[in-house]
Amino acid sequence: MSRGFRWLWASYAVSAYGSGFAFGALPLIAVLVLEAGPGQVSALAAIGPAVGALLALPLGPWMEFRRKRPVMILMDLARFAVLLTIPLAYAFEVLTFGQLLLVSAVAAAGRIAFNAAAGAHLKGLVPPGELLVANSRFESTNWSSIAVGPPLGGAAIGLFGPVVTVIADAVSYLLSALCLLGIREREAPPAPGPSRLHARELVDGWRHLLGHPGLRALFLNHLLVSGLIMATEPLLAVLMLGELGFPPWQYGLAFAVPCLGGLIGSRLARRVVATRGRPWVLRVVGTLRAVWLIGLAFVQPGAAGLLTVIAIELLIIICMSLHNPVLATYRLEHTPAPLLARTLTAWAISSGLAIAALSALAGVLADLTSARTGLVVAGALILVSPLLLIRVPPEVYAGIQPQQDPPKAAA
Repeated sequence: MSRGFRWLWASYAVSAYGSGFAFGALPLIAVLVLEAGPGQVSALAAIGPAVGALLALPLGPWMEFRRKRPVMILMDLARFAVLLTIPLAYAFEVLTFGQLLLVSAVAAAGRIAFNAAAGAHLKGLVPPGELLVANSRFESTNWSSIAVGPPLGGAAIGLFGPVVTVIADAVSYLLSALCLLGIREREAPPAPGPSRLHARELVDGWRHLLGHPGLRALFLNHLLVSGLIMATEPLLAVLMLGELGFPPWQYGLAFAVPCLGGLIGSRLARRVVATRGRPWVLRVVGTLRAVWLIGLAFVQPGAAGLLTVIAIELLIIICMSLHNPVLATYRLEHTPAPLLARTLTAWAISSGLAIAALSALAGVLADLTSARTGLVVAGALILVSPLLLIRVPPEVYAGIQPQQDPPKAAA
């Protein structure tokens, strides 16, 4: 891989490990420092990312017609600055819950904008034949950061206090920006944009996703699968830590160990595509992501129950990490360069809102019934998701289609 890609990968890795190290830091600070209750913690988990998604809406068209590397650096510096306000406010004893909400929203918007700009920049930085390898490396880095970061972050909080992981996360964004400065390849000039943004530019990403038969099926499938998988996490926490009486360290182990499966799936992606073909991965592996989730509803106490959770989560993550790089590569190949930033922004915004909505609905259902019932319903609903994939002919998922002309408003 080129030197420029290695610097982009380093930028992604350092911020991913920083975020993994600070996983759950804001809710933890809300509880330990501000003595927030369950309602406030739930609001922080839902409202912050949702507001961040709305803030990111105009950023897609804004960054589309600009060079992507400066945009990424700007988003890194913005997240560095906003996260540093938390330890400063904590030091002067002026930290408030409203500030945590604001930081959560700005960080979420910055993450969406950075990832969209990075995806667009990656397509110009890496030859088409290396896109799958590049996306597989990003995928493996993401899962390894989730496996390693939270346990280390929890230990650091126990030793140094509640805001140490936030400081580390902020510094990781500064280091990420410095890595981006190491990219020496000249970035292609962006497409000329309109003198002012119109409503059309805000929805062009969704128009492209819903107008392309392959991307439409993958997009809607992704919203349903990722939303339902994420919606089961708080329900499983209630079931394991409450009803089944698992100690917190076993609960953490049940989620940390399966993340190693992300290394397995992402490393296999290129080989499986070479032997079975991309349509097989997108359809069959995309289906396999959904079939295991319902097993979480039948977890029992004790060692057997813990091993059951680890096995189910491991299977889900292996399938996801094998599917995701192929999906990301297909999305880049089938999106014209002048639409990339808006399309990736639309995808990320929709994912965040779907996760928030389905998590809220799952929580209401669990309150009315039980956590186990919520897991059964989520596991049953996700079994419908493969229908979106198999309705599309395999040839739509094969090969690289000619890029479409960008919408006139964006030209």
